[in-house]
Amino acid sequence: MDQEPLLDVQDLYLSVQTHQGQAHILDGVSFSLRKGKVTCLVGESGCGKSVTSLTIMGLQHPLVKAKNKGLSAQGRIMFQQQNLLEYSDEQMETLRGNQIAMVFQEPMTSLNPVHTIGEQLSEAVRTHHAELSEQEIEAKVLSTLEKVQISGAGRLDEYPFQLSGGMRQRVMIAMALINDPKLLIADEPTTALDVTVQAQILKLVKELQQEHDASILFITHDLGVVAEVADDVVVMYGGHVVESGPVEEVFRDPQHPYLIGLLNSIPRIGEKKAELETISGMVPPVTNMPQGCRFNTRCPFANEQCQKKPPQHDHQNGHQSHCWFTPLESHFSVEDEHARSLEATHAC
Repeated sequence: MDQEPLLDVQDLYLSVQTHQGQAHILDGVSFSLRKGKVTCLVGESGCGKSVTSLTIMGLQHPLVKAKNKGLSAQGRIMFQQQNLLEYSDEQMETLRGNQIAMVFQEPMTSLNPVHTIGEQLSEAVRTHHAELSEQEIEAKVLSTLEKVQISGAGRLDEYPFQLSGGMRQRVMIAMALINDPKLLIADEPTTALDVTVQAQILKLVKELQQEHDASILFITHDLGVVAEVADDVVVMYGGHVVESGPVEEVFRDPQHPYLIGLLNSIPRIGEKKAELETISGMVPPVTNMPQGCRFNTRCPFANEQCQKKPPQHDHQNGHQSHCWFTPLESHFSVEDEHARSLEATHAC
């Protein structure tokens, strides 16, 4: 990359001691987020996307952390050239909601049901800007709500249950943006919304990103969303990054069997098939991950060599993959127009 990345995650390991032994939740996760760009973390449920974002936020996994003292994280999470893994709880509290903010998947579990929208947004400002007067805080709250297309001072007195799902998600985006963070993490913010509201939220995120030149880490399992909003994509499986790079390069020339399987499982416009292609099996539990390549129990090309950790391959323009069979041109390929059809499929 030409410029210093805003966020640079290198060799991130997260493990926890369970009654079945040591469970390695994240296995050497590495990726970078460029300033002013959108990077998507993508993969099926259980691949480690959300845990990665929580670790960046210093939350790791709060339920696991509360129940088990054996949780440990190793590696580097470099944010503005500072390793967040070395920060104290007090330092992370100062950072969260100020320089790094997060939009969670389900707003009803994040918004306090007994406080009004105005109270919750005001508290987010007051926590990090004690020097502002109440009038200045209210003005900031109203201007931020207008940015997410919520207008009218009357909204400040409403409770979360009085708002629609799309409106609650807009409030969560406003709460994340209200202190002008340098990094915004969005953890599947459109999953619980219908397709029309989802399209509105994605359009809003793109507009806000362009307006503020913000850096966004967008977590999703929807490749159509990736094609629509991402500059770069990081594909995860089993707590490990299997492929990454600029979204055009990765979708045009996928190299890892897992990503190719995901792309081939998407219905293509104008093409009729009796059955959609699938990836056999399921993601193994973290307490029983296979040795070497974590995809080897589901990969159609796996052999004894895959019991060892696969090498990293560098392709064009920052495109990287981790597989013993790369390059895969001799095995199978994805048609060039397939990547372009992803956005059209999502729009439909």
